[in-house]
Amino acid sequence: MTVDYTLYLCTDRNLMTTDTLEEAVEAAIRGGVTVVQLREKDCSSAEFLEQAFCIKEITDRAGIPLIINDRLDVALAVDAAGVHVGQSDFPATVARRLLGPDKLIGVSAATVEEARKAEADGADYLGVGAMFATSTKTNTRPVSMERLAEIRQAVSIPIVAIGGIQASNAAQFRGTGINGLAVVSAILAQPDIEEAARRLKNIFIQP
Repeated sequence: MTVDYTLYLCTDRNLMTTDTLEEAVEAAIRGGVTVVQLREKDCSSAEFLEQAFCIKEITDRAGIPLIINDRLDVALAVDAAGVHVGQSDFPATVARRLLGPDKLIGVSAATVEEARKAEADGADYLGVGAMFATSTKTNTRPVSMERLAEIRQAVSIPIVAIGGIQASNAAQFRGTGINGLAVVSAILAQPDIEEAARRLKNIFIQP
């Protein structure tokens, strides 16, 4: 599966400026989001599953991958494009065994060692961060631009940078060799979600 990781949206219903997550995701996709990760920490399994089916309809129509955060069961139930796991979640090897060879598996990494292990375990891409302080996750580990460069040199799989990335700092990632930016509030918390996505993407892809 060839994936464009340029602008990777992680959802958070507590931050969005629209009435529904569906509206927010549709607007973000119109603005140029290329991957959507459904990340909902504060809802029941039934709610998460229902939300996943609704969002997958939108991403399928747009022809972009839907990644499920942590929940392998939900990813399987809705036939999502893949799953993203953290260092304290299911190992990538287990996720691969359950999801099969054709699904995407992303792994969070903050060190060269974690990145190399994730690649060896069969991860398709890495989420590297937190690059900056972020209010959407409290248990993050800071990653410097130097560390990001070391991780980029250490692995060959795609990398998306995550953690506190906004329009004001996105230009720092141009020319680093990473494949995309993963964001939450930089898109979802903005008054015009579509325009926020478009602006962020343009900042990153400018030559």
